[in-house]
Amino acid sequence: MARFEAALVRASADCGVVPAAHAQTISQICAQATFDTKALASSARQAGTLAIPFVKALTDKVAAASAEAARYVHFGATSQDVIDTAVALCHRTAGKRLLELVRETGDAAAELARRHEATPMLARTLLQPAAPVPFGWKAAMWLAPLARTLPRLRAAQDDACVLQFGGASGTLSAFGARAADVAERVARELHLARRPTWHSARDGFARYGAELAIFTGVTAKIAGDVALLMQAEVGEVSEPAGAGRGGSSSMPHKRNPALSMLALEAAHRAPGLAATLLNQLPTEHERGVGQWQSQWLTLRELVCAAASAAAAMRDVLAGLEVNIQAMRDNIERMQGLVFSEALALRTSRAIAERLIAQAVREKRHLGDVTRGDAEAMRMAPAAEVDRIFDPAASYGAAPAMTQEVLNDWTKARESGL
Repeated sequence: MARFEAALVRASADCGVVPAAHAQTISQICAQATFDTKALASSARQAGTLAIPFVKALTDKVAAASAEAARYVHFGATSQDVIDTAVALCHRTAGKRLLELVRETGDAAAELARRHEATPMLARTLLQPAAPVPFGWKAAMWLAPLARTLPRLRAAQDDACVLQFGGASGTLSAFGARAADVAERVARELHLARRPTWHSARDGFARYGAELAIFTGVTAKIAGDVALLMQAEVGEVSEPAGAGRGGSSSMPHKRNPALSMLALEAAHRAPGLAATLLNQLPTEHERGVGQWQSQWLTLRELVCAAASAAAAMRDVLAGLEVNIQAMRDNIERMQGLVFSEALALRTSRAIAERLIAQAVREKRHLGDVTRGDAEAMRMAPAAEVDRIFDPAASYGAAPAMTQEVLNDWTKARESGL
């Protein structure tokens, strides 16, 4: 907020609106002043916005140095200009760190996709075992929405973190013919893009909030998969071990998905926070009542939720322990039943259903039952039957899809660097 006031008075002086000496006094005090935050918070409750007690406190500090200079504190601006611009400045800084976390999370998923491009595991549809897929492909499917989300999140962030400057009614009337020049200089000094007044147009914050919620949900999808794969009866992956991580206060044997839990809890909060911003789009006339006054609180919670989820899943994916043998064992434990689609396509649905029923009844591997069935073997020679029950034969277009996602991720991450 002090940075906005300093930039405003310097820009005003450059345009001949404010005396240069007074601008220098105000600017210096803005750079050095400290404020009683508890007193400001208490006064903000009465004023309805933090900007009013802040401007008063700043004016008092300037008046102690120069009563004449104090006249020009906050000259031509309004409370919403201070608040919204301060929010934009804070989120530009926080947003850079968030985007770094997104890139690190995606890079970790990309490395898993490359490393395990041929590692077979069970797919699971409706939580039930399905035909084998490469674990690398599964990691690529985690990566794909990150590749789509990163540029959209970056664009929404850029659209939200812009200068707010409209003055009392939104027209910068205090500056007359110099309004555009002052606004341009303020924006340049704060390194913010300039837009026409958006006092009552809250779409930028709403769009950013929606993208934050989408990203948090994307990380939670990964977290949910990891938590399920960590279950002892599955045991295919584990979060990275660490002192004090994932333990239980009562059961020493437990290794809980503590990091994934952080992403999941963030994703449960994010939609409601994004909905709050969407609900604040219908503002009244040129400045709304009860919408913008709290958006900085909502956005802060959303960014913190997204960053928490990103940091957690970055650590999970970067240190993920993959139990390749458990993946193979779980496929074998299904006694060939997960290859039923391939068997039905090569023979017929009726034959496949008959052989599956026999395999289940006799507790035998479906491949062995198939090889002992004359009708099935007439339709599929022994070599083809062997291939039906080879996990790699179920991969289909998975390798090509994985490479496509990796290419998309490279483009997405490099486009904003």
